[in-house]
Amino acid sequence: MALNYNKAEFEISFGTISQLVESTVPELVFAGRSNVGKSSLLNKLFNRKSLARVSSEPGKTATINFYRVEDVRFVDLPGYGFAKKPGSEKRRWADLIESYFASGRNVRLVVQLVDMRHAPSEDDKIMINYLQQTDVPFLIALTKADKLKKTAREVQRAALTGILSELGVGQFLEVSSATGEGIEALKAAIEDALPEQV
Repeated sequence: MALNYNKAEFEISFGTISQLVESTVPELVFAGRSNVGKSSLLNKLFNRKSLARVSSEPGKTATINFYRVEDVRFVDLPGYGFAKKPGSEKRRWADLIESYFASGRNVRLVVQLVDMRHAPSEDDKIMINYLQQTDVPFLIALTKADKLKKTAREVQRAALTGILSELGVGQFLEVSSATGEGIEALKAAIEDALPEQV
């Protein structure tokens, strides 16, 4: 089904799992390490400058943020793996993310973001493995593709193809919030994951 992304609006955010609203509509989840570009990508999808809160400071999104587009929710999970946060805060984030997935939500697709300039981190690998083990449908989106020059990008694409293949991932999308590259392909993947009638 085609979504009208221009109708996107911020719905609600939660810092603890006990605050989560019931899952009543299909949910599309954006996950990834801190500063990988989740909020920027959501803004690009929604064709808005700052609907999703963007920060240059890694680890800023410490809540689960929900956005509504018609009868679908887009879910911005807190970024993981930011080293400077104290252990208790990291545990809270891990519990929040794990509890979100364990609470029987109507997750249609997880868009797992990985910075194209770098190999997947250990946290990325753990998250990919978790999604595979729990049979949650997911798609790898390589962000910040525009930051690499042509030759460097080809080299990195080949390297990531090998690494992701070893992790059991055969396909990925290259996206850029700056240029809009890959956005239409991402929208198509999202719409394919949704039921005909929502």
